[in-house]
Amino acid sequence: MNDKQKKPQKLKARLPRGFVDRTAGDIRAVNEMTAKIREVYEHYGFDPLETPLFEYTDALGKFLPDSDRPNEGVFSLQDDDEQWMSLRYDLTAPLARHVAENFNEIQLPYRTYRAGYVFRNEKPGPGRFRQFMQFDADTVGAPGVQADAEMCMMMADTLEALGIKRGDYLIRVNNRKVLDGVLEAIGLGGDDKAGQRLNVLRAIDKLDKFGPEGVALLLGPGRKDESGDFTKGAGLDKEQIDKVLFFVGITDYAESAVRLAELVAGTAKGGEGVEELNFIGALVTSAGYQSDRIKIDPSVVRGLEYYTGPVYEAELTFDVTNEKGEKVVFGSVGGGGRYDGLVSRFMGQPVPATGFSIGVSRLMTALKNLGKLGASEVIEPVLVTVMDGDVEAMGRYQKMTQELRAAGIRAEMFQGNWKKFGNQLKYADRRGCPVAIIQGGDERATSVVQIKDLIEGKRLSGEIEDNASWREARVAQETAPEADLVAKVKEILAAQAEDRKRAANV
Repeated sequence: MNDKQKKPQKLKARLPRGFVDRTAGDIRAVNEMTAKIREVYEHYGFDPLETPLFEYTDALGKFLPDSDRPNEGVFSLQDDDEQWMSLRYDLTAPLARHVAENFNEIQLPYRTYRAGYVFRNEKPGPGRFRQFMQFDADTVGAPGVQADAEMCMMMADTLEALGIKRGDYLIRVNNRKVLDGVLEAIGLGGDDKAGQRLNVLRAIDKLDKFGPEGVALLLGPGRKDESGDFTKGAGLDKEQIDKVLFFVGITDYAESAVRLAELVAGTAKGGEGVEELNFIGALVTSAGYQSDRIKIDPSVVRGLEYYTGPVYEAELTFDVTNEKGEKVVFGSVGGGGRYDGLVSRFMGQPVPATGFSIGVSRLMTALKNLGKLGASEVIEPVLVTVMDGDVEAMGRYQKMTQELRAAGIRAEMFQGNWKKFGNQLKYADRRGCPVAIIQGGDERATSVVQIKDLIEGKRLSGEIEDNASWREARVAQETAPEADLVAKVKEILAAQAEDRKRAANV
């Protein structure tokens, strides 16, 4: 038997599937984007709210605990009191819980916005993550569709504030009630048809994926995919299918409004939905938002199982090149609608609500494609180098660093192995530091510092070929009194900024 102690195995560093690390560039880009979104929401009179990452699982609505471990779609754990908690799936269900819990204290209509991570316990794939950020705005306690119209206008203003010009986006608006009217008109009204209506909704939701022909099969007998798997259809006849496809195929509401009104005539829900669409159209037009920005479009089918009235979607209409090199329309970056039933689950009384959610990661990708994000300059820190390690010298280096910071200049004192000075300049080069501050014993004796313009030095080193020229040029390095340190560094940084500006305009 070998009593020799086994060498402990090295732990393997691995990122969990469906999750990503965020680097400095991405974090700054998100901060830049969300600051602009937040400014628009604040101008509209919305206030921030933050809810915890965890909620009791039964509060999440569609994910009720119906097994020993309720983790389908959500990440769940059991508390010490044996209650199931889950990481939030979206930002809307926590808002509904917050409103219900604080109903007597909050002022209705309650106008709020939230930004934060949500979690989906689903199979990850390309561009599909288990953790991602959403940015929501909601109005709770406003029953009129003027609140929905305002949401659409705020979405349009948000996209423009982010630099997306008119013609590159469209807010498309539909109404769940109109579809309910269509379903009632073709004989699918009543509680006994609820299952068939749900199958119709699910078929319509596949419009983008399968097109009208595929949806027609799902509305009728069913559809077989490429692998041979068969999905049973909703069982509608040809006339019923034609009427549903007419509704979701409308691209010009003005041209089709009369026929649509005729189709839902005699159905209370359908007539109400058409009136609401017309009302929203009139409101946004009166406010100066024409159909090139906000458009009534019955082909919008997002979340039809969830929403109770108007639904809206923010779509980017410009082309991008996908990973296959194909030109495709960028598509949806967010949307929402009226969900009058969600808060009511907790209250036992009707509580109207409407809101929308922006997919932060997807919108950030779009803005990068347009060159509208990450353009703001982040200047790397000025590096104060370390020549001596005694307490007095270190104190002087730290004092210089603090003086630069106090003047609003990003700065750091080198914290690595100071005994190899060449490594400090290599560090500055890799980091992209614009300036290095050098003070050895000789400089300290005369209270001066060497200030090295690393950007100019790099340029000159590429242009100067012989040693004489190098000595004459001094490679953008100068000696200055300690008292002038901040002023000299500001002067160099300003000159570098002018160089960047000239280069950008060439």
